[in-house]
Amino acid sequence: MSLVGESATHQRLMDGVYGRQRHIYDATRKFYLLGRDRLIRELALPNGSAVLELGCGTGRNLALAAARYPGARFHGLDISKAMLETAARRLARDHIDDIVQLAEGDATHFDPQALFGRARFDCVFLSYAISMIPPWKQAVTQGLDVLEPGGTLHIVDFGSQEHLPRAFRWLLHRWLSAFHVTPRESLREFLESECESRGARLSFESLFRGYAVLARITLPSA
Repeated sequence: MSLVGESATHQRLMDGVYGRQRHIYDATRKFYLLGRDRLIRELALPNGSAVLELGCGTGRNLALAAARYPGARFHGLDISKAMLETAARRLARDHIDDIVQLAEGDATHFDPQALFGRARFDCVFLSYAISMIPPWKQAVTQGLDVLEPGGTLHIVDFGSQEHLPRAFRWLLHRWLSAFHVTPRESLREFLESECESRGARLSFESLFRGYAVLARITLPSA
């Protein structure tokens, strides 16, 4: 199947899963999508920063980040039309649609110049998106490819839950699979490989006994 075909298939899947879920998504996910607020706090964005969220969903993270860093400019990409509709309404309600730009696209291959009018960003982040993107490694490399020299890529997502009870891990994975979510066991190894090839620095932390992971890649300056 071509990349275009894969994108269309994934888009239909996401719209099907979240067409209704989007209305209760933020209210329910706050109990188990842990570490998102810490990621936003640690972005530490100076004024004038251009920021891109891949897999922006309902716009929850963009709204919080825009409130915390009003001097930055934000961009959100998502493959789901339904989620983007919800995000647009939220941004308009919060009166921040003037500093947040949304676009429909596949995080694994997109043209930022065509979508957002710029080729590179100072910061890119993915919040519980890696586990929902089948070709997730391509999403990571694409995020790194659109960073400015010295820019940072931030990721928070499910970990391997290695220090949690086995029964809890089994139940969690059963629950996640119902929403087509798969924790990426090899995330750290892949990020280490990318950093080695790009001369970048990696910070990788396990949170809540392995329930989640928080990673940051910093590219070398020009």
